[in-house]
Amino acid sequence: MKVLAIETSCDETAAAVVEDGRRVLSSVVSSQTDIHADFGGVVPEIASRAHLELFAPVVAQALSRAATAPAELSAVAATIGPGLIGSLLVGVSAAKAYAWAWGVPFVGVNHMEGHLQAAFLEDPALSSPMVVLLVSGGHTMLICMQDASPGEYLLLGQTIDDAAGEAFDKVARFLGLGYPGGPAIEKLARNGSPDAIAFPRGLAGHGFDFSFSGLKTSVVRYVRANPGVDLADVAASFQEAVVDVLVTKTRKAAAEVGAKAVCTGGGVAANTALRERIRHACQQDGRAAFLPSRAMCTDNAAMIGATAWYRLQRDGPTPLDAPVDPNLKLPLVRLR
Repeated sequence: MKVLAIETSCDETAAAVVEDGRRVLSSVVSSQTDIHADFGGVVPEIASRAHLELFAPVVAQALSRAATAPAELSAVAATIGPGLIGSLLVGVSAAKAYAWAWGVPFVGVNHMEGHLQAAFLEDPALSSPMVVLLVSGGHTMLICMQDASPGEYLLLGQTIDDAAGEAFDKVARFLGLGYPGGPAIEKLARNGSPDAIAFPRGLAGHGFDFSFSGLKTSVVRYVRANPGVDLADVAASFQEAVVDVLVTKTRKAAAEVGAKAVCTGGGVAANTALRERIRHACQQDGRAAFLPSRAMCTDNAAMIGATAWYRLQRDGPTPLDAPVDPNLKLPLVRLR
C-alpha cells in the first residue's frame, strides 16, 4: 500500500511516498528558511504563498523519485493540524484534490502524531513501552507510547508556557543571532562555556512539566546587566539550562513508567548537545536510546505518510469536507 503524503503545517513544503507505513520510497523537503530569515521568524502569509508555488513541483518530484504513478497509490494524506491555518489549507486542499481526482481515500494526519511515528521509520523494532521527548518550536512534551500503532498516548508532562524551540528562537532574536534560533545558538555555543552562567532550571523537581519563559527572561536580564558579557558563554549556558531540564525530566519519566527505551522527536531533537546527553543518560540507565536522523527530526512528509497508513487501517478515510484545525490536539490521557 503506497501513500502519497503532503506536509505544509508551517514553513516546509514536503511530499513523500511511503509503502506499508514503514518503507520510505521518497522524501522531498523544500525549506523556506531563507525567505523568512529577514523577518526573524515565519510570516504566515508569506509561508502560505510560498507553499502555493512549491507544492506541485515537490509532489511531482516525490512521485518521480519513488517511481510511482498516481494509479499505484492507495491513499493521499496531508497534515490537517496543528499549524498555521493558511499553510495547512494549501496542503490539505491539494491532497483532497489529488485524492478525489485519482479516486483514492484522503487521510488527515495530526502533525504531532507524525513526529511520534518518525522514529519507527528508521527502526521498526523499537522496544516498547518507550518515553518520547517531543521538542519543537511549538511543543515540548513527554509522552509514553505502548507500541507503534497510533491510538491514545499517555501524557507524562508538557510545557506550561514557552516551548523549548520557542525559547531558542526568542533568545537568538534577542542576541541578534538571526533565524532559525536553534542552529544559531548551537553554533555560537561551541565557543562558549556551558558553566559560565548559572541560568535557572524551570520547574526543577516539580513533576514532568516544563517551563522556559523564566529562563528566557533571565537571559535578557543578565545580558542587559552585563553588556560586556561573552555572547558565546551566554549561548552555551542557556543551551545547557534547556538541555539539562529536558534530559533530567525525561530520565525520571522513563523510570516512572518502566520504559525500555527513550526516543526524541521534533526540530529541537536535532540539537547535538541534547542528543549526546540523552544517549549518555540512557547508557547509564540501561535503556535503549533512539535518536532519529536530523532529517526525521525536522518537518517532513514521510512521517505523515507512515502515520496515515496506520490511521487508515484503524479509522478509515477522512471525509473530504473535514476542516483543518490549527489547534489540533493529540489524543492524550494524562498520567494521574
